[in-house]
Amino acid sequence: MDGPTDAERERSGSGGDGTGLDRRRFLGVTAAAGVWTAGTALTGCDTASGGDPDAPADPSEASRPGDSGWRIRSKGPPEAVLGYTDKVSVLPGEDFGLYVSTTAPEFRVSAYRMGWYRGAQARLVWRSDRVAGHVQREPEPAPRTRTVRAGWKRTVLIHTDGWPEGAYLLRLDASSGHQRYVPLIVRSATARGRTLLIHAPATWQAYNLWGGHSLYEGDDGSYGTRSLAVSFARPYDSDGAEKFLVYERAVVVLAERLGIPLAYTTGVDIHRDPAVLRGAVSAVVLGHDEYWTPRQRQSMTRARDAGTNLAFLGANTCFRRIRLEDGDRTVVCYKTDYRHDPLYPRHGALVTTDFRQAPDPDPESSLTGVLYEGYPVNAPYVVRNAGHWLFAGTGVKRGDSFAHLVGVEYDRVTPGSLPDAPIEIIAHSPLVCNGRRSHSDSAYYTVPSGAGVFASGTMRWVEGLMAGTGENGRNHGMDARTGAFVTRATENLLRAFAEGPAAKTRPAPRDNVREVYGST
Repeated sequence: MDGPTDAERERSGSGGDGTGLDRRRFLGVTAAAGVWTAGTALTGCDTASGGDPDAPADPSEASRPGDSGWRIRSKGPPEAVLGYTDKVSVLPGEDFGLYVSTTAPEFRVSAYRMGWYRGAQARLVWRSDRVAGHVQREPEPAPRTRTVRAGWKRTVLIHTDGWPEGAYLLRLDASSGHQRYVPLIVRSATARGRTLLIHAPATWQAYNLWGGHSLYEGDDGSYGTRSLAVSFARPYDSDGAEKFLVYERAVVVLAERLGIPLAYTTGVDIHRDPAVLRGAVSAVVLGHDEYWTPRQRQSMTRARDAGTNLAFLGANTCFRRIRLEDGDRTVVCYKTDYRHDPLYPRHGALVTTDFRQAPDPDPESSLTGVLYEGYPVNAPYVVRNAGHWLFAGTGVKRGDSFAHLVGVEYDRVTPGSLPDAPIEIIAHSPLVCNGRRSHSDSAYYTVPSGAGVFASGTMRWVEGLMAGTGENGRNHGMDARTGAFVTRATENLLRAFAEGPAAKTRPAPRDNVREVYGST
């Protein structure tokens, strides 16, 4: 989409019980050669062993007590405390650099692994000692691409020995009382036999306005002054992890509560090393994953054709074609200015425009089954096939609806842009977007490998998991009934897809596109 979605973004709750924590459970920080470096674990840290990166996650992790005080209580002014890492992900045991700027004299770093943890939703895996704080320089955008790179000096080098695979929030706690998050994925080297959760840092970065520029707007607020390339070498805006908290956290929590074998990665890592997909029973694309490289898309398609089930829980997925540069630290996307992309026109498949557009059109629906259509929208979700296995145990009937569940962007099954397989529309939701009547569709199809592919067709599916809980702000008006429906359907999906190729364990899709949309 080409408009900022700030008004529609859901905010994370800022609650938390502020429970005090015993310092003896965590790691110290020592100064070495002018660089602050995380030390070794103290007695009682109670973390899983780093060990073999190919080994599955510690099965006892989910049973460990959580720490409900992980939430930010006070962001303070934008410059109060903020930071970024030099890697979007690490393998267990790898080091990463943390770059921090703060107006406070000191700060601490707490690493929270996100999960179920008996409802606490996070566990404190590591905490630093106090670190001296400094204000680091404000960057200038690059002249041609308007790319913002912070260019700060590294503040802390952190070792992840003993950190289990998973999605982490590093919380920066300034001595002034203000806080920010820095997201980090401790990724899996392999997902063989497991459900792979795929996080979307390229999309997080595309919307990131820190430094005054994103892929949507510049410092004057206009589309014409936006960046053409954005860098991971800068903090995220707002609380530092808004996209993760709104569109990803709830799935991590639910999947870990179910106890299915899980693995973790990012779209950037699938681009770098598609081997993580080999043998995965399913791969789950979370709530907003818009920006993909061609290699990432090819790898996901190959995984599907090898029997890996795919779930697309958001909308607007795989819409933008990007290129990674600068050691995969920069996301390039010229969008409507693609003729200015240095690779145009000779390298059509790598020119950074929408996947469906010239010079090498390849609509996302050949993989997802659905086609992105519009923004903004706010409409009820309407069930069509109440007997589909996805809806088992929800008690729904044909025509039942769930207010506000379709939004703020939506996808639909589009005759003429279908996958090469029979596809079933299981929810068909009327809507009006920018004065135009249309529909949002949830759809399911299978391929000869046996893999099943599900697409929710709405960006609010993951937000719906928290509807009625008070966990995610206003929830766009979604209620507890909606939350219960989305939760049960997602449980059905994750459990079914964790059993192996869905075509072997669940009924085949009934091709009903002609029935729903008429002659194709």
